[in-house]
Amino acid sequence: MALEGNVVDAAVAEGVKHIVKLSVISAEAPAITFARWHNASEQKLKASGLAWTMLRPGNFMTNTLGWAPTIKADGNIYQPTGTGTWAAIDPADISAVAVRALTTTGHEGKEYTLTGSEALDGAGYAAILTRVLGKTVTFVDVPPDAAKQAMLGSGMPADYVDALLDLLAAMKAGYTGAVTDTVQQVLGRPATTFESWARRHADAFR
Repeated sequence: MALEGNVVDAAVAEGVKHIVKLSVISAEAPAITFARWHNASEQKLKASGLAWTMLRPGNFMTNTLGWAPTIKADGNIYQPTGTGTWAAIDPADISAVAVRALTTTGHEGKEYTLTGSEALDGAGYAAILTRVLGKTVTFVDVPPDAAKQAMLGSGMPADYVDALLDLLAAMKAGYTGAVTDTVQQVLGRPATTFESWARRHADAFR
């Protein structure tokens, strides 16, 4: 997160008044690797003297595009999350909140935890994709070691793989299952549902 610190320093030097930071869910009380990384950047920004707004989204709906190759190949989603749930959010909703925070007043010093409108487990996401794609999609809970070997085999850096496995374990434990209405509060409309997002991006899974 050194690069983010450099951005804060440059913003201070250039007289920037307000920064909206894309952080991560639970960064305020970090219990997973990604949250710890972002917590350091948040503390740097808070100490800068600039006005700030923290956006702390959960899992992006676009992360499910990583399932596309196996959905195409054998109709399966492989992920070590068991029956753990997470409320995926459309990145477009995050962007809309960021625009609102940057272009209207009243968001300074706010910490926004952003999620989608429903928490689903892997089987729940598979059921929606089954409905959207018109083909059976099945969620397969795999051992963490198998997931690790697959990620390393794809060329991911080892430290990033470890951070992802930390997140996936938290998802399995239900750590990411809470749903917030922050998108509704900020934008005046509900957060996008996964089914709506999936229908817009269905071709990516076919």
